[in-house]
Amino acid sequence: MKATYPIPRLPACRLRWLAVCTLLILGALSVHAQWQTETFLIKPGWNAIYLNVDASYQSLDNSVGADTHNPINQVWLWQPPTTTLQFVTSPATPSAPNSQWATWGRVGTGISDTLLTLVPNNAYLVYSVATTNYTWNVKGQPVVPAFSWSSSGLNFFGFSTPGTNAPNFDQFLALSPTLYAAQQIFTYPGGELSPVNPIQVFALRTTTVTRGQAYWIRANNLANNYFGPFQVIAGNPSGAAFGDSVSQYSFRLHNPTATNVTVSMRLVPSEAPPPGQTNITGTPALLVRGAFNTSTATYGYTNLSLGSTQSWVLTPQGTPGADTTIVIGLNRSALTNVPGALYAGILQLSDSFGFSEYDLPVSGVTSATAGLWVGNASVSQVSSYLKNYQMDSNNAIAFSTNGSSYQITSINTNLAPVAQPYPLRLILHNDGTNVNLLQRVFYGTRYGSNYVVATQEAFLDATNLSAARRISAIHLPYSEINNPWACAGSLALGGSLSATVNLSYDDQRSNPFLHTYHPDHDNLDAQFATQLPQGSESYGITRSIHLFINPPGSDFASLTSVNQSFSGIYQEAITLSGLGGFPRVFNVTGTFALNRLTPIPTLTKQ
Repeated sequence: MKATYPIPRLPACRLRWLAVCTLLILGALSVHAQWQTETFLIKPGWNAIYLNVDASYQSLDNSVGADTHNPINQVWLWQPPTTTLQFVTSPATPSAPNSQWATWGRVGTGISDTLLTLVPNNAYLVYSVATTNYTWNVKGQPVVPAFSWSSSGLNFFGFSTPGTNAPNFDQFLALSPTLYAAQQIFTYPGGELSPVNPIQVFALRTTTVTRGQAYWIRANNLANNYFGPFQVIAGNPSGAAFGDSVSQYSFRLHNPTATNVTVSMRLVPSEAPPPGQTNITGTPALLVRGAFNTSTATYGYTNLSLGSTQSWVLTPQGTPGADTTIVIGLNRSALTNVPGALYAGILQLSDSFGFSEYDLPVSGVTSATAGLWVGNASVSQVSSYLKNYQMDSNNAIAFSTNGSSYQITSINTNLAPVAQPYPLRLILHNDGTNVNLLQRVFYGTRYGSNYVVATQEAFLDATNLSAARRISAIHLPYSEINNPWACAGSLALGGSLSATVNLSYDDQRSNPFLHTYHPDHDNLDAQFATQLPQGSESYGITRSIHLFINPPGSDFASLTSVNQSFSGIYQEAITLSGLGGFPRVFNVTGTFALNRLTPIPTLTKQ
């Protein structure tokens, strides 16, 4: 039994190139991996397996070749035809490396390695030199199944059935009568290749659809889309990779059968990562988006905690309700570990018939708030020292008993609304540990470097200043050195920040009570020779600035939002110090909003 090739076959160098590309692409998708072990019973001789996990993080030379206890000495990856002009008429057997097979072999087998790693959603032939059965454990990242079907020729793949209590072919195919009637199934029972290996399956009622086993299946001229009672349609094969900047992920469930199907989803933990891979802090806190509330314009949600289950009923194919979109979110307010900590788990989806079990990996990283934050405060209320006077019987202001002054009954220092809110620019930089308030900041490229956030223009590339930016807060005091003011507290949802800005009474640049060229506001005596003390013509100013950051909201969007913006209450106490240090305090309040412009954690000062 051999494959037929009506058009020229791919050369070995082309197969190697394809394998390398596959390794690079899938490797890039597995930076933050969930882990699951798939177990295969390998019989002596030839075995057909179907891989549901991505094990491309290590080479076959390391995972198989370096294991002296592993009896597998050949691995052949089936690469299905890419055009309808090229098809297989009978179960293909391993042949020349320039055929439809990419190959790996141990040293001494004489096989040219065009296969470097084990990639998911593919069928393999593996050869064991042992005389007894061998249990092969392959750890990798689970992936969403991706099935394709050729209506002309044979297909080589496996079904994602449950690992225990899997159905037989008679039960499994009963939900697709057209495939049941047209199918021809071939399987490898182990041993050497022969006219009865692979062998056609006729006893459908006694042959289990084993997870991880690959089969040759043909149903000529049938456009088949049945691989189980439901399908998971996801845009990213690596699953829900939230990283540190994604808030929501959606996928679609589809019913390809003529009967109702209930699909259930539960969250299970990841296995421990293999050596050299990123440690996993815990299982992510997930939310399943619910119905839209028209009165609040928000979505509700349901917590998907570890081991809990959510279910959906899909109506028969072609009817309303046969498809549904599931939106899940990462509850970032529940990720309390340090920034960069990895949370990972697996969403297991199964059907009410017990025929299919699909694993959707899910991961998220604790968001960092490091970087440059810029926004505005809007002052809407201020306090003042308004005096209330004693009134006489004629409703006129009453004089004191000696008639020398008005009688003051009280001084009102309460906050009161302003006629128009006043904006204040806010510039904050967070290095991941310390938060600083800045009067101005520069953003651009440095000589021979990448983009930087700096306190001086001199740190930027002078030849590329047209692409640089300066951001200033004119209400804060200017200085040449531009040292920032340290903030106490944390830049986080529900947190708060406090900073104290001191302004000397004789600061000619920034003190608003001074005017260098006005004789009444220059802090000099009548002869312009001696500087006057504080409180004579100007005051020392101390500004105690407080930012109270709002906690996360209680709706789906708020709980899953990434830390790219903050808002809350702005408060400031302005203390004026006069003669003898006598103070007078004015309070202001309002709201603020901050947005992160760049995640660069270093503030360049030198």
